[in-house]
Amino acid sequence: MAFVPIDKEESLTEIPPEHASSKCHTNFISKLPTREGWSQPLVLYKDYWFRPQLLENILVAQDTYMPRSNDVILATQPKCGTTWLKALCFTIVNRSQYSFSNHPLLTRNPQHVVPFIEIRNEGGDHNYIESLPSPRLLSTHMPLSFIPIETKNQSCRIVYLCRDPKDAFVSRWYFENKLFNGCSLDLGKIFDMFCEGFSPYGPFWNHFLEYWKASMERPEKVMFLKYEDIKSDPALVVRKLADFLGMPFTKAEDDGGIPEQVVKLCDFETLASLQVNQTGLVRGKNYELHNSVFFRKGRVGDWVNHISEEMAGRLDRIVQEKLIGSGLTF
Repeated sequence: MAFVPIDKEESLTEIPPEHASSKCHTNFISKLPTREGWSQPLVLYKDYWFRPQLLENILVAQDTYMPRSNDVILATQPKCGTTWLKALCFTIVNRSQYSFSNHPLLTRNPQHVVPFIEIRNEGGDHNYIESLPSPRLLSTHMPLSFIPIETKNQSCRIVYLCRDPKDAFVSRWYFENKLFNGCSLDLGKIFDMFCEGFSPYGPFWNHFLEYWKASMERPEKVMFLKYEDIKSDPALVVRKLADFLGMPFTKAEDDGGIPEQVVKLCDFETLASLQVNQTGLVRGKNYELHNSVFFRKGRVGDWVNHISEEMAGRLDRIVQEKLIGSGLTF
């Protein structure tokens, strides 16, 4: 099985027929509950908060994305290790095609080689996803219930990566301030909203739980990972990922240290130091981002430098309460 790299950048919810066009989606979204507080107002749809433009993209994706049995979908909440997961999985599944000394990730950002299902980028519109040859390596921030998999196709593999909410919050706060030039969000106010579940693609705990429960029900199809576990033993997780993706390392590869080379290539410091990730851009419809915004520190426990113990305790208690009885802990 070989995954073709992208040459260009960038619950199935029932949408009424009258919302089939982008214009109708826009009209539909304009009637949804709206709340301000983040860098842009968010709208509430199916118990999740979204930026209006992103929700429009999601609705279009739900209309156009047709799962294939051999699709692999990398799912995350924003700022939970998306770029790292893309790099690791892309390298694992394409390891027979590229040498580590002449690898696409040395000259291209991971966001460029694994396209989002719902975010339009330089690859084109949503129809671009459909034009890609199988097997496809795709990504999403959507909740599981928003992806047309459960009712149309149960053969797709999904890898979900979550992160300690305290670190995810800090990373999100930094990202929001970088995303919109001149934006300076008050950390305390944003923290309060995050604790309420009011954040892009939030509440985060519902997002976590959807994928967690699916991984318990169908572990052969849904793999649930924690950012902290990858940081603790990346080579072990790389081997587990390869097994899950149906591309286990051979004994010769293991003996030759290939899993460790995957880890080295995808190491945070390695990727962040590359020229493409310091000066390159990701362009899409109505946006342009510097590749550097996808790399901050990538450390576990950096929250201690930004929020108080009291704030951390508050968030921990909320997480414990929301996840109680699920078996998922942080």
